[in-house]
Order: sequence, then structure tokens, then C-alpha cells
Amino acid sequence: MIYCEMISDTHLLESVFRDPMTTDDRPQRVDASTDQRLSATFEIATIMATEHGLEAMQPQLLACLIDTLPAADAGVLMLYDSAEGHLSVKAAKGYDLEVLQRLRIMTGESITGKAFATGRAMLYTSPESIAAAMRNLTPANAQVLSLAATGAPSPFSAICVPLAANGVKVGVLLLEHRHWTGSFTRDDLNVLELIGSLLALSIQNSRLREELDAVRSLSEANRLKAEVISTLAHEIRTPLTSIKGYATALLMEEASFSPETQREFLQIIDEECDVLQDLIHDLLESSIIDAGLLKLEPQPVLLPRLAKAVTEEMAHLTHKHRFLVDFPADFPIVDADPRRVTQVLRNLLDNAVKYSPSGGLVVVRGEVHEPEVVLSVADQGEGIAPEHLNRLFEKFFRIKSGLGRHVVGTGLGLPIARTIVESHGGRIWAESQLGQGTTFYFTIPRSLSEPEHSRFQEAESP
Repeated sequence: MIYCEMISDTHLLESVFRDPMTTDDRPQRVDASTDQRLSATFEIATIMATEHGLEAMQPQLLACLIDTLPAADAGVLMLYDSAEGHLSVKAAKGYDLEVLQRLRIMTGESITGKAFATGRAMLYTSPESIAAAMRNLTPANAQVLSLAATGAPSPFSAICVPLAANGVKVGVLLLEHRHWTGSFTRDDLNVLELIGSLLALSIQNSRLREELDAVRSLSEANRLKAEVISTLAHEIRTPLTSIKGYATALLMEEASFSPETQREFLQIIDEECDVLQDLIHDLLESSIIDAGLLKLEPQPVLLPRLAKAVTEEMAHLTHKHRFLVDFPADFPIVDADPRRVTQVLRNLLDNAVKYSPSGGLVVVRGEVHEPEVVLSVADQGEGIAPEHLNRLFEKFFRIKSGLGRHVVGTGLGLPIARTIVESHGGRIWAESQLGQGTTFYFTIPRSLSEPEHSRFQEAESP
């Protein structure tokens, strides 16, 4: 449906919309040919078919229309926010988009609000008709519009098309010409109404896809939550069962155990308590990270000394593995949080031991690259399948052991390590081949100058 307005009142905003060019010396109106309109329609259809992201699609569509239709040299695409009850700008050409996005056009307000309210395409063939349609623009919106159009000629003609699909209004499309009156025709209206319908349908489909993705994400989150609860219940139940069993045995009055057996039972209870403590620690650390409360306390750190201490600590917990710490003699001082870097190394060494049950060599190595240092932990274990490498740092993701054995853990150690490393400005990744072991790498930026490095080395020398 076409609605044409021809309004002669020039008192309001007349000075804003008048072009310095007089009626006598303006060029003849440009009339888009059928080929140009078909070309515009084809280009629009191509964009809608290939670009599914709403944010990326909107400016492309507007730019395409203005580039392919000679009758237009500026324009605005606005979508309706049902929650807020107003139209807001999503794409613009010929205006300062950042400024124009402050507009909040209510239903029935100005050109765009009227087209949205009535559901009818509107054609404005003169500055006077545009000025009349904009009489009810609020002072705040008028100021924003004036700022956004600073330095550009005001429109002499315009066309505004409501965007609606399946009876649902989603927004409006406004095209303008800033050099002469009557640049748009009824043929342009017919084409733009068709394009408007396609655009509205595409916008509605994009929104439905986003809603569907949100529902899927929620469903996946609920599934993951149930899986996590089940995993945690299993991980906690296992050590609790051992603790309960051995403690009950020690308390039995009718049974007597040798001092060696009692010590063995107590040793198992102590180890299972450590397992529980690690599980709870990972959960608390993950909660701290999710809440955005992770804080670093950087200081000059000698990473070779720190790595050696963590490795020696891990060596006391296993008798099947051999450990090697390899750092160059001139390894630099780095600015880092020693407690958090220790946590990363401990997590990586713990993984290396867990996933190389047959033992073997575990190598902790440091390398110097500008402008960062690279630390790595390599094992001779089962290795990781290529399809799992990209998921290693997802929360609660667990790799099933190739030997069918259960590996204790929450699946939080590596995500926590990634957050700590990235908080330092570094990166973390893994390389692996099945049956040939896995190597984890992480980087820490170098931040101390050489003089500071030398002074700190002297201070730390025995």
C-alpha cells in the first residue's frame, strides 16, 4: 500500500532542509531503471542468502541499496525494540552512526515512527513534506539528528518503508536524497516494499535463529550441569568410601591390626583426603574465576627455581616416573604471580602423571623467545586424539583413558590454568600424538629490563 504526502508548510525546519541549490539550477531527477532496481533486488537477496549474522547483515543491506539505487544517497535502518517500546538505529549511511544510535524514536514520531505505526510506505517529494512529517520530533531526538548530520546537506526527498513479516512489525527503512526534490517514484516504492518484506523476513529468521541458539545453549548448559553434578558426586563418593571404610575398620573393637597395617590404612585415608581437598580446591577456584575475582600479585620470579620446586614436590607422589627440569643458564627473570604459575605447573605435571600410568620421563623445559618465555611439560603417556585437542581447555571436559581406567579429577584443572596464563598476557596450548605422549606449552611475557634482571639475580644468588 502506498501513501504519498505533499505538505506545503515551510515554517518549521525550513532552513534545515533547504539545499543551497535553487529549483532552477538543480539537475533533473534521477529515475532508476528497471535493470537498476532488479540489480538492487538481486544484490539484497544475495546478501540475505549468504550473511546470517544480523549485526553484519544490516549495514551491508543498507549500503547495497544506496549504492545500487541512484535515487538514494543516504539512509537509515531502524529496528523496533519491543521491550523498550521504541525504534533504534542499527545501520546508517550519510550520518554519524555512533551519534545517530542515540535516537529513540517512539511509535508515531517523525517520519520513521509514522511509517511504523501505520504500516504504510510513505513518499516525501519535497523538503516541505519532510519538515511537516518531522514536526513532532522530540527536542532530544532533533538535537541528536542535527549532530549526526553535521556538515551534510539536508534531504530534499525521502521514502520510508515499514518492515513487517507474517504480520509482525520489526522496523523501518528510510532512504533519502539530499540534492533535489522528487528523486523517488512510485516504482521505487513498489520495489522497496518488496525488498522491505524480504528484509523483514530475514531479520525475523535471524532473530528466530538466535532464540533457537539460546534455547539450545540453555539445554546444553542444563545437560552439562547434570553431567557435572553426576561426575562430582562420583569423584567425591570414591575417596569418601575409602576414608569411611578404612576409618571404620580401624575403629572396630573386635579387630586388631599390626602397627604397619594401621599405618597403611592411615596413609590411604590421608591420600584420599588430599584427593577430596584437590577436588574442592578446583571447584572454589573455578567459582572465583567465574565471578571475575581472580587477582594476580606479580613480582620478579625465577622460573627455573620455581619449576624445580614443583617438580620435586610431584616426584614424591609417584615412583614410576622420572623428572627432568631443563632451563638455559641465562633464563631471564619474569614478572609473574609465583603462586599462580606454581598452580599452572602443578596442574600440568599432575596431568602428565595421571595420563602416563606406566611411568616414563616427564620433562619440564623453559625456552626464551622475544618478547616472551615458553614453558612446557612433556610426558610419554597415552597421547590425545586430534579431535580432543581443541576441547582440552573447556570446563568439565574429560578425556577417557585409552586403557579403560578411571582418572580422578573434575575437568577444571586445565581451564583454570588457561585463565591464569591468559591473565598474565600469555597463551597455553597442547601438542600430542596417540601413543607418543603429550606436551603442554604456555607463555609468559617478559617484562623486566636487563639491568633489573641482573640486580635481581645478584640478590637471589646464594
